[in-house]
Amino acid sequence: MKTIGPWLASPWRRSAIAALAGALPVFAFPAPSLWWFACVALVPWIALVRSAPTGKRAAYDGWCGGFGYMVAVHHWLLPSLHVFIFLIAALLGALWAPWGWLVRRFLGGGGPGPGRGLAALVVLPSAWLMVELVRSWQGLGGPWGMLGSSQWQVEPALRLASVGGVWLLSFLVVAVNVAFAGLVVPRVSGMSHTTAVWVPAMAGLVATAAATSAAWAWAPRPDVDGRVRIAVVQPGVIDGAGKRFDREEQLTRQLAAQHPNLIVWGESSVGFDLGQRPDLAKRIAARSRETGSDILVNVDARRSDKPGIYKSSVLVGPDGLTGDRYDKMRLVPFGEYVPFRSVLGWVTSVGKAAGEDRRRGSEQVVMNAGHGLRIGPMVCFESAFPDMSRHLAQDGAEVLIAQSATSTFQQSWAPEQHASLAALRAAETGRPMVHATLTGVSAVYGASGQRLGSWMGTDSSAAVVYDIPLAHGTTPYVRYGDWPVHAALLILAVWCAAEGARAVRLRRPGPQPHVPPARTVRESPVRPGR
Repeated sequence: MKTIGPWLASPWRRSAIAALAGALPVFAFPAPSLWWFACVALVPWIALVRSAPTGKRAAYDGWCGGFGYMVAVHHWLLPSLHVFIFLIAALLGALWAPWGWLVRRFLGGGGPGPGRGLAALVVLPSAWLMVELVRSWQGLGGPWGMLGSSQWQVEPALRLASVGGVWLLSFLVVAVNVAFAGLVVPRVSGMSHTTAVWVPAMAGLVATAAATSAAWAWAPRPDVDGRVRIAVVQPGVIDGAGKRFDREEQLTRQLAAQHPNLIVWGESSVGFDLGQRPDLAKRIAARSRETGSDILVNVDARRSDKPGIYKSSVLVGPDGLTGDRYDKMRLVPFGEYVPFRSVLGWVTSVGKAAGEDRRRGSEQVVMNAGHGLRIGPMVCFESAFPDMSRHLAQDGAEVLIAQSATSTFQQSWAPEQHASLAALRAAETGRPMVHATLTGVSAVYGASGQRLGSWMGTDSSAAVVYDIPLAHGTTPYVRYGDWPVHAALLILAVWCAAEGARAVRLRRPGPQPHVPPARTVRESPVRPGR
């Protein structure tokens, strides 16, 4: 550490290392999908922050690490947003500044005592959850890249998601990183590995294992009741709305002999308003009659019955439009609308930002898709929001459906990352979920988050039927909602109250010591004023 310390004295070097350390968790997400790496990916960042000479420097390290994290998990946006992505990452990275200050507060100063070490295991994950809560607001880009979502393929983690959602997974993953930092960093830095250091760390690891075991043993499992056959039509990369429609229609015809209960097309699968193009509506209805199933399409066009462009899930039956329609509520910033366009409209000349803002829908919809099947549609990155799928499950949806299109980011990690989110939404709600795209990756997951069948990759142009077990019952997450967030708020409130009380005690003057009166040589008290 003596050789590293002076080298880190440079603020620029330290900031660069913090950004690199903050970027490390990206390897836990698809496409690398090194899920186990998430359990230690924050350790270098924590080690750097705890070594900060001042609280202010620790906050800077938190900010720079947050910048690296945001750039890494959104790097596939670079071709669209260009340099603007670095500005966004710098603004959102500031959310980690308080977290960095807290890391040094609990883990710095020569190593934590047992009390501080145990408190760090709950306070630091709670502070991380507050960062994820704030940046999950739609206007700030939504909850893409939440740390807990890296565990989408781990069966015990999916069981935990059914209890507390992705929030609980993020909390536990950060707690494990804090525990490993307590075990590893003291040895590396030369600190004595005393009981005060390793007991809290081991306690954190044991508590996480106990929570996972309890969820595995006691969390109710979805009750499987019946099956449904749902087909996903993925046309592949095709230029032109007309040619894409022709290919989707061709693939749908191939399903006639397979008798699916529902056919799903991807996002923006229809580039014309069906009210203005009744010929297209009739063609879709004809395919519905051939296959014996309703078809859920997605219309991205200017509506004929109201002003503006909408992205809408529209259900078409054998007799034409059924009347069921869901207008996308949560739009992608810059991709589908430009926030504060009067101020930020210039970004359209820099990147591929939306030239015209899409309009928002007003409410979620559960559709009756025929054969007694109730479906809950979402569009694009709405599948990243756990509250939306939760509300659909509460409203009676038996199958969750996300219609997506990531053709702009076809050669990046984005398609696989997006497809993985459906596993978490399925596990959280206890409902199977279909992730249908135009160009891949399309995927289907069972009610426990397990993958059903194989993914349809970005090089696929096909129609595939999935046999999906239906499930009933209510998961703890659906029943109790985002309780880990509320618990984190309570933990931080209690800690702030304790710190406030401690500060008051330190400022309060103590009792003055009794000073005996001075005595003369004759041993008589000195008279005042003499």
